[in-house]
Amino acid sequence: MSQRPLVQLTWADEAEPSVFAQKSLDEIYVEIQDVYLADDRPWIVGYSGGKDSTSALQLIWMALRGLAPGQRRKPVFVISSDTLVETPVIVEYIDSTLSRINEAAVEQGLPIEASKVTPTVEDGFWVNLIGRGYPAPSSRFRWCTERLKIKPANRFIRERVSDFGEVVVVLGVRRGESATRDQVMSLHSIPGERLSRHSTLPNAFVFTPVKEFTVTDVWTFLLQVDSPWGNDNHELLDLYRNAQAGECPLVVDKTTPSCGNSRFGCWVCTVVSQDHSMESLVSSGEEWLLPLLEFRDFLAETQEPDRKLDFRDYRRMDGRVWSNRSDGSVVPGPYTLSTSKAMLRRVLEIHKGISESGPSRGAEIIREEELREIRRIWRTERQDWDDSVPLIYRAVLGRDLDWAHDDSGTFGSRELQILQEVCETIDVPPQLVAKLLDLERNLMGMHRRASIYTGIDRILREEWRSLDEVMQLHRTARSNMESLSP
Repeated sequence: MSQRPLVQLTWADEAEPSVFAQKSLDEIYVEIQDVYLADDRPWIVGYSGGKDSTSALQLIWMALRGLAPGQRRKPVFVISSDTLVETPVIVEYIDSTLSRINEAAVEQGLPIEASKVTPTVEDGFWVNLIGRGYPAPSSRFRWCTERLKIKPANRFIRERVSDFGEVVVVLGVRRGESATRDQVMSLHSIPGERLSRHSTLPNAFVFTPVKEFTVTDVWTFLLQVDSPWGNDNHELLDLYRNAQAGECPLVVDKTTPSCGNSRFGCWVCTVVSQDHSMESLVSSGEEWLLPLLEFRDFLAETQEPDRKLDFRDYRRMDGRVWSNRSDGSVVPGPYTLSTSKAMLRRVLEIHKGISESGPSRGAEIIREEELREIRRIWRTERQDWDDSVPLIYRAVLGRDLDWAHDDSGTFGSRELQILQEVCETIDVPPQLVAKLLDLERNLMGMHRRASIYTGIDRILREEWRSLDEVMQLHRTARSNMESLSP
C-alpha cells in the first residue's frame, strides 16, 4: 500500500508543525492498522460530514483497505448524529454520503456499516421548545446538547457495548480545538497506549487518528487523496468556503463547544449571538433558507434581557417565582402557551414552504410524532383545553392528521369558557382550577389515589398572584432587609 508523498498545502498561518513532516501517510495507515488488529473490540466512528470527521473516516477506510481480507474481521460502525434540526441541505448531504459509504463498503469488501442516530421524540428540540416551553438554548442553559447529541450517540455505544463487551469510539477531534477538550483528552489518556478511556462510558475507549493534524494537514490529505466512497472532497471545501465556518463533531460528552457558528450545526442554535454560517449560505445563493434564519433570529430575540417576559412566564416550571439577588428582577420561566402556539404556527409555515417548494422537497422541519407529543403535553400538562395543535395544523397546512381522540371525558373549549366565567366571578385564577381538574381526571379510575394529595399540595404551593403583586412583595422584602442592615 504505497502512497505517493503529499504536497504540503499552504492553508493558513499555523504555529504547529505539520504531522506529515514527522511521518508519511503510509506510516499513519500502519499505525491505524496496528490499533485495529490489536484486539477484537469493534469500532464506532463518529461522522458529521465535516472536514475532521471525514479525514478520520477516510484514513481508517484506506488503512483497512490495505489489510488482507482475512484481517478485516472487526465491524466498523459509522454513526452520524442527526439532531432533526439540521439544515435541510446538510441532511441531504449526510444521507447521500451514508448511502455511498454503505454501497462502497460492500463493493470493496470492508466491514463498514453507516447509519444515523437521532434523539427520542421526548428529547426532541421542538417537543422541548414548543411543547414544554423550554427557553431557546443559551450558554447558561444549553439543554439541547445532552438531549439531541450526547444521549443518541451514547445510546448506540451502550448497545454495542452490550453486544460486544467493549468498544473503541473513533473521533475526528484535533488538539488545539478547545482548551477543555485538550484537558479531557489528556486526563483520560492511557500512558503508552494509543487509546484513551471514554470520559463517561465504561467499557468504551477512544481513538483519535487525526489528533495531531493541523487544519492544513486535514485539507492537504482530503484534497490529494480521493474519497474512497465516491464523494468529491473539493465540494466539501466549497461548503466551507460558502459558510465561512467549521464543523460540529459527534458529541459524546459536554466538553465540545457550541456548534452554532458551524456549517454542520443546528439551524436553530441560539447559543451564539449570530449565526454567520446561515447568513453566509443565504448570501451565497441559498435564499430559500431565509425563513429558517429569520426564525432562529426570532428565538435569539426571546433571549434579550429586556424582552424575556414578553414571551415567557414569570413563574418557573415548578410554579414558583425566582428573583435575582443583585437587582430583585424576576428570572423568567418557560415560554407561555400563547408564545408556544405562535411558534408552532410559524414552524409549520416554514415546514410547508420547505417541503412544497424548497430544493429539498419533502424535507421535514417538524415530524408528525413530534406534533402528537406536543399535543399530548399541551393537553395534559399545560391545560390546553382548546386542543390547539390540530387547529393550528389545519389552519396552516389545510389538512388534518389522524389525531387520536380521547374518550375519557376530556375538557374542551366550551368547558374552558365556562371555567373562566365562573372563576372571574369568584376571583380565582382559572389555571389553578384547570390544573386541579386535570389532576383529578388524570388519576380517575386508579385503584390507589394517595398521590392526588401530593399533587394538590404541589399545585396549591405554586405562585398564583399576579406579577405586579409578586414584585411588590419582593420590593417590600428587599426594603425591609436593607433597613435592618447596619
